[in-house]
Amino acid sequence: MFNKEILLKELTFKAVRSSGSGGQHVNKVASKTELLFNLKDSKALSEDQKNLLLLKLQNRLTKEGLLILQCDETRSQHKNKGLVIKRFFDIIRGSLTVQKRRISTKTPKSVIRKRLKNKRIKSEKKANRRKPNID
Repeated sequence: MFNKEILLKELTFKAVRSSGSGGQHVNKVASKTELLFNLKDSKALSEDQKNLLLLKLQNRLTKEGLLILQCDETRSQHKNKGLVIKRFFDIIRGSLTVQKRRISTKTPKSVIRKRLKNKRIKSEKKANRRKPNID
């Protein structure tokens, strides 16, 4: 499908200060990790794969074709980097899989018969609730 090693070399990482409360230490340490991936300049993906990713990830990409992912789940920069890489590969793998076309099948005759039988029973039940017609 795609070469993970080549794709991993094309990733750019940036460490940023994590937001939120924390204390004295959080203001000094950049534990939040940002992953930047330039989809248009990628050498690891074929043109067909790039077009498919551009189509499926159009809401996540910037105007320049950059995919930006962030992770600040843990206090460790290295763990955040591992998590964001895993999330990146999950997104790429999920976007490159093409769903099989569903082949529509004909409704079985037994299902049609069962539906009509239930319909007739319900109709008779409601007809029996009416007042009798005395003429």
